[in-house]
Amino acid sequence: MLHRDKWPVIEYDDNPVAKLNPAHYAGDGFDTDKLVITFFPEVIEKLLLADKIKRSSVIPGENPVIIYRFTDKPDVLLTLGQVGCPACGGNLDLFNAMGITKVMFCGGGGVLDNSLEVGQILVVEGAIRDEGFSYQYVPASRIIYTDPDVNKVITEYLEKQNVSYLSGLVWTTDAIFRETADRIELRKSEGARIVEMEQAGCIAVAQFRKFSYGALIYSGDDLSGDEWDGREWRSREGVRYDLVRLCSELVSLI
Repeated sequence: MLHRDKWPVIEYDDNPVAKLNPAHYAGDGFDTDKLVITFFPEVIEKLLLADKIKRSSVIPGENPVIIYRFTDKPDVLLTLGQVGCPACGGNLDLFNAMGITKVMFCGGGGVLDNSLEVGQILVVEGAIRDEGFSYQYVPASRIIYTDPDVNKVITEYLEKQNVSYLSGLVWTTDAIFRETADRIELRKSEGARIVEMEQAGCIAVAQFRKFSYGALIYSGDDLSGDEWDGREWRSREGVRYDLVRLCSELVSLI
């Protein structure tokens, strides 16, 4: 049923069936339920060169999606995420229709507090919903939270492996060029530690479709000062590689 509101973006319809559904594109689906989504293309190239992954399939379309398979974990798939909730979250909905029910996400984002060093891992506990996509999947709220049971599995594994991490909120925004000083301070006061562009949407899809989802985001560029500082965050190859490998282990546990 459609719940009307003054603002179109928060008019929520709880009907799970739309005119166009993921099932229309799902085809034969996958032969496994586990998927890692990463935003690190150089890690995918490195894994390919080392024969640690192999190309498994391609989802056709105007923007084809390549799916890889870990050679040492053939029941775990890997794909390169697309930027923003509509692209990344939309693909996630499709992946679920193709049989995926366990997803680990690993990416990077800008820190709102410069005490977070480059490479620090954040276990995402939730996202401030400063975008539009998630409102099509779950009713309006200021924050959307990840599943605490999934996060417990993630944090216990990280502790067992002696991997340093933080837990907390991210700020999900559609507009990379509208992260103004006042908005940054407000989001920081609300508890956000990192700003990024996908988590609110991905969490919403996982809640709506009822599957397991967890996310690790590493601290990248710095938005906390008077000027933006890139901190050479895209060059942290070791951190990015390790995150993908971590997620390939975690996705079988959640």
